[in-house]
Amino acid sequence: MMKELEQQLLQLSAKIFQLLSHVPIGEERSTYMEKVDAELDERGKVIAKMHEESVLLSKDNSSHRVLLELDQGIQERLKLVMASLKKDMKNMQSSKKNEEHYINPYSSVRVMDGKYYDQKK
Repeated sequence: MMKELEQQLLQLSAKIFQLLSHVPIGEERSTYMEKVDAELDERGKVIAKMHEESVLLSKDNSSHRVLLELDQGIQERLKLVMASLKKDMKNMQSSKKNEEHYINPYSSVRVMDGKYYDQKK
């Protein structure tokens, strides 16, 4: 049972690592993110089962070493994916702001009914 869980975790980790190697752009991204999320959930369930059975990973075992390296690679690639998403969201916000400014260029100007008030006395 323990070897099966380790093997399952190794397969899922390799699959996720491979999935994260290329991030699609545009409409495909939402289905891609759903797929990655589902795989990460499945991997989390396997890790939870391993914790229930008190399985500890050691660097002496070669398959455990591969799992630890895959986990580190997955975390690095997830950080890159998140950075890419944040960058795209920021670009989207700035493009919305530019569009609004193009539609109404005087929205940021504070004028009271076109009247001019002289502050000097």
